[in-house]
Amino acid sequence: MFGLGSTELLIVLGVVVLIFGGKKLPELARGSGRALRIFKSEVKDLGTDEPDTKRDAIESAEADKKPEQG
Repeated sequence: MFGLGSTELLIVLGVVVLIFGGKKLPELARGSGRALRIFKSEVKDLGTDEPDTKRDAIESAEADKKPEQG
C-alpha cells in the first residue's frame, strides 16, 4: 500500500510510543474507535431513505420561527 515493510512499521510504532507514552495509547485507541463507530453510523444513515426525525423536528421548528417572505 504505502511501501512500508515490517521494519518501518516497527520504527513508526516505536516513535508513536515515545511521543504519546504507554499510558495515552489505550485512550487514543478508544477515542479513535468511538469516532470510527460514529462515522460509520452517520454514513449508514446517509444511505437510508428514512429522514432523521430529530433533525426534521429541529428544521421544522426553525422554519416556524422565520417569517414568510413574499
